[in-house]
Amino acid sequence: MGQYRYVGPARIAERAIGQPAGTQIRSPADVVRWAKQSERPLGTVIVTFVIDANGELRIADRHSEHVACAGGQAVRSAGEMTFELGPGTAVVVAVSNQSTGYCPEPESWPAVRAALLGAGLNAPDGFDPACVFRLCPSCGVKNVVKGGVFECGSCETELPAAYNCQL
Repeated sequence: MGQYRYVGPARIAERAIGQPAGTQIRSPADVVRWAKQSERPLGTVIVTFVIDANGELRIADRHSEHVACAGGQAVRSAGEMTFELGPGTAVVVAVSNQSTGYCPEPESWPAVRAALLGAGLNAPDGFDPACVFRLCPSCGVKNVVKGGVFECGSCETELPAAYNCQL
């Protein structure tokens, strides 16, 4: 799948209208600059991230919504990213695809890797954790599949094996 459109609550997407998208990251210095402007201390910093439709990394405060970070647009991937920040340095220590607004597949990792490397940042081996999302065909609840158990956490219906969140 090339791009993911927003599939979260409409009220969250509406709040993002007119808000600036996340900060575009093209170098480790951009991460450091964002952290300073956001008054983040050195050390471990967790952010919301998206890989936009152009393949660029964008980050925002961890408590912000992915749809806001993406400026309301479709993405190639989304989740949370952990940086270890030092004086003038930014190292990526973990990346997850945890975004219930976009539900990106674990297979979206190559887009993340390419964006990180393109920005001069290190790329871990993959998502950790790698979330698997499925919509329940019976009750419509969005599920994060855990432990390989494809069962709805709300109504216990068997979840489809194939990705179905972008229907």
